[in-house]
Amino acid sequence: MPNNSHFIIHKPDGYLSQFVNNQIKCKNKKLLGELGEFPEGIMAIGRLDEDSEGLLFLTTDGVVSEQVRSKKVEKEYYVLVDGEITDAAMSELQDGVEIGIHGRKYLTLPCKARKLIPVPDIPPRIKRIRDDRHGPSTWISITITEGKFRQVRKMTAAVGFPTLRLLRVRIGNERLGNLLAGDVKQVDGFDIGA
Repeated sequence: MPNNSHFIIHKPDGYLSQFVNNQIKCKNKKLLGELGEFPEGIMAIGRLDEDSEGLLFLTTDGVVSEQVRSKKVEKEYYVLVDGEITDAAMSELQDGVEIGIHGRKYLTLPCKARKLIPVPDIPPRIKRIRDDRHGPSTWISITITEGKFRQVRKMTAAVGFPTLRLLRVRIGNERLGNLLAGDVKQVDGFDIGA
């Protein structure tokens, strides 16, 4: 049985969560392979869209990939939303909201959502989003167990508070910790707590 390789990375914004550029529309995009030397057959577990950042697992083990993507494993995101989010909107997020997935309506599973007070100490993005002159914003934490396409962004938009910045900080028991954008750490495995 071949040895498998596992990595934890802090995906910077502006990168696609893939290694091979096989689409014309992805031409001139930054790919994960630019962050380090990885073995053949490496794959990202789950994805973060190009504008999202944070914790991402890489592995050569398809079984581990399936385990991490299961609905038993929590994924926590710190989300900067446009405006001062209301308690009613937070309750809606927790109960599940209707979003569109591939042209169909989908009701998200109940999740954990809370305002982040005090505001987390997160380094600024390389590409600035905006500043307080454009109006107030709120940092919240959303913890989900599913991972539909752009789900967290669609959830915050559905309750009237569009996402300005999205940072995954935890998968299972693994935390982003003090990894900086672009950092790569090889590990023996992932503590997903499932």
